[in-house]
Amino acid sequence: MEGDLFPFLTMVIVQLGYAGMNIISKVAMDSGMNPYVHVAYRQVFATIAIAPFAYFMERKTRPKMTASIFFQIFLCSIFGVTVNQITYFVGLKNSTPTIACALTNINPAVTFIMAVPFGLEKVGVKSKAGQAKVMGTIICVGGALLLSFYHGSIVDIGKSSIHWKYAEETGTKSSINHVNLILGPILLIVSAISWAIWLIIQTRVSQKYGAPYSSSALMCLMATFQCVVVAFFFDHNLSAWSLTSNIRIISSVYSGIVCSALAFCLMSWCIERKGPLYVSVFSPLLLVIVAILSWALLEEKLYVGTVAGSVLIVLGLYGVLWGKNREMSSIYHIEEEAADKKATPIYDLESLS
Repeated sequence: MEGDLFPFLTMVIVQLGYAGMNIISKVAMDSGMNPYVHVAYRQVFATIAIAPFAYFMERKTRPKMTASIFFQIFLCSIFGVTVNQITYFVGLKNSTPTIACALTNINPAVTFIMAVPFGLEKVGVKSKAGQAKVMGTIICVGGALLLSFYHGSIVDIGKSSIHWKYAEETGTKSSINHVNLILGPILLIVSAISWAIWLIIQTRVSQKYGAPYSSSALMCLMATFQCVVVAFFFDHNLSAWSLTSNIRIISSVYSGIVCSALAFCLMSWCIERKGPLYVSVFSPLLLVIVAILSWALLEEKLYVGTVAGSVLIVLGLYGVLWGKNREMSSIYHIEEEAADKKATPIYDLESLS
């Protein structure tokens, strides 16, 4: 029981942490914080938080850094951090936390589409696993398009009796219902595509450089410089970097330490014990938590298109994950049978007679 309870509680805590980031970051940006500056600060605090783990836990086991690995980590910093997080947070600013979290659930489907041309995934339409992955991907993409381009009428779920005074003062409650429901989702889809590219490159980095904390610290350090340059390009005003506002510094520190450094460590621990599929299954929980918090604290209005698109995305996600799990189980059984055959001794009956 304990073996299942701790990973479960860990992943619930991770999703709660990400939910808090979406709400706090939305409030910070609605209070006037530049999303480019927010992303830059997140990388600064993430680097500071991960660096000690990299030094103390991997200083004796860290492999030699080569030019090829260094370049691949550089690409990871561009696609996995700079492009991914800038498009995500600008998309979050121009949409709602619920829409942002719903569209993060298309990541497995987008990754599957991107991985097929590189030979990292097989379609296998003749098998049930392949059919599930293809159908799940189609449903996911369909849900994302529905959520992005169809809004429909407002779903009447009543008003929350909870009031976040600071959100009212910053105008978040009013601004969250007057967002760009085209630009925001499109940027969030671009973020998912960028994340898929990162996963493909990161797979190769993990195979060649077995020091996850060191590679992550280096990736965040590179991304810090990239994000600072991008932020200054879009906003030359030094006052944009001010952290005098409490919500700005809380949002920056929280995003960097809790949602980059701590979440990475906790998810790595869960992946080691339960596998990557177990971690992915908890993604829809984030959507549910954020939808409730956004409604309760920020008075976010839910549209028919948002609800229907979110349901399709979650169904598609589980279709892809089920197909992937079935595929991995088949591979495991084949390898197990091959190992058993190899281990079974073959006797010459004539020599024994």
